[in-house]
Amino acid sequence: MRDVAALLAAVPTGLWVAGEQVPAEGGRAFPVHDPATGAVLVEVADAAAADGARALAAAARVQKDWAATSSRSRSEILRRAWELVIERRDDFALLMTLEMGKPLAESYSEVTYGAEFLRWFAEEAVRVNGRYTQSPSGTGRILVTKQPVGPTLAITPWNFPLAMGTRKIAPALAAGCTMVVKPAAETPLTMLLLGQVFADAGLPAGVLSILPTSQAAQLTDPMFADDRLRKVTFTGSTGVGKLLLAQSATRVLRTSMELGGNAPFVVFADADLDAAVDGAMAAKMRNTGEACTAANRFHVDNAVREQFTTMLTARMRALKVGPGHLDGVQVGPLISEKQRTTVAELVRDAVEKGAVVTTGGANTEAEGYFYEPTVLADVPADARILREEVFGPVAPITGFDGEAEGIAAANDTEFGLAAYIYTTDLDRALRVAEALESGMVGVNRGIISDVAAPFGGVKQSGLGREAGSEGIEEYLETKYIALQ
Repeated sequence: MRDVAALLAAVPTGLWVAGEQVPAEGGRAFPVHDPATGAVLVEVADAAAADGARALAAAARVQKDWAATSSRSRSEILRRAWELVIERRDDFALLMTLEMGKPLAESYSEVTYGAEFLRWFAEEAVRVNGRYTQSPSGTGRILVTKQPVGPTLAITPWNFPLAMGTRKIAPALAAGCTMVVKPAAETPLTMLLLGQVFADAGLPAGVLSILPTSQAAQLTDPMFADDRLRKVTFTGSTGVGKLLLAQSATRVLRTSMELGGNAPFVVFADADLDAAVDGAMAAKMRNTGEACTAANRFHVDNAVREQFTTMLTARMRALKVGPGHLDGVQVGPLISEKQRTTVAELVRDAVEKGAVVTTGGANTEAEGYFYEPTVLADVPADARILREEVFGPVAPITGFDGEAEGIAAANDTEFGLAAYIYTTDLDRALRVAEALESGMVGVNRGIISDVAAPFGGVKQSGLGREAGSEGIEEYLETKYIALQ
């Protein structure tokens, strides 16, 4: 494994603007912490309004040239960036574990997944199609073409420091858009390293800028008001998403919003329970539960609820908790003390209302922001944890009787990002999947994210889709040209 000190010394810590590292206006900087210890890893440049204006000016300045660059050339740059990320997988994996806390094995998985967006959209770049038809009235011809939206602001979260960036950057660049990225303050290092990779891949200066900041509103508010900005793409909480949508409305900015989730995991009486528990562990514990697609609440048919609870409890109790870089660790720290407090409060609320802790239910004694893998049985309907996104290693279980009641319980939320169902009946699987109010449904599988599939939700879980063949459309405008 790469030496930590050597890696941190080599990672860019300045703002990435116009193809090079630059200091923030006034030399401002802020610390990045290791959530496994609370220690400061490094300090990075802290962008403010003037830095945002500089980056947006660079993006606007090169927008026409980048849009006019051949799709094959854009494709080859993305392909080269994919190769470079894979070549530097050790650096990216260790860096994500250090700044975000996830186990090293999961960081390596994210490198593979995150890099794949670069390869996928390298291929999609040359497949942007229009159409040419005669008008049904016979009075003319219809030419439809696609053009890049223009300079884009991307705001990414901390939980997948590489993949949440590449999922936005890759389709934007493939479509011919320039982009300014504001990574999460908790995890800016991975994105800054990606900026260096793009420069090494031959991306023209100004096409991509990366601006870490500890004061997001000071940086982004002026950008929303700037006529040069054409689109905003955001992944994060529904509350923040609503504020950004309101800001975007002032100038009618194009938006993509991947917001909060409250994913139900529904186990029917005919399910293969061994497979269901395997799927539950994958859906719940990936990324220590800090994922918008994480199973947030488990609805289990009462005929098998006790058995499922016993099996899941045993699996959760056996997990090894610790700093992500240590061998054998399966559960890392939460991102911050604030997040751990939120998780603890949700568990405490459920227990006070009658839920039973079958394993876990407390902070660990280790330094850092660790919380025990936890299972809650007999969770009452009024518990906050069934309504709010827990974003931690806690599995609350409730029971239901019959298919209709299971569907109703799953849909009883204002969110609709992901859902999971387990059943051995194919007809039921299709029937329930169609009835669930969710943008994505996993049938007998606990991991559903796929670079080749559209990612996004319904209701208050967001607008638009990322990844798949649909992903590039978010960065393209449709133009109709009427011909005689």
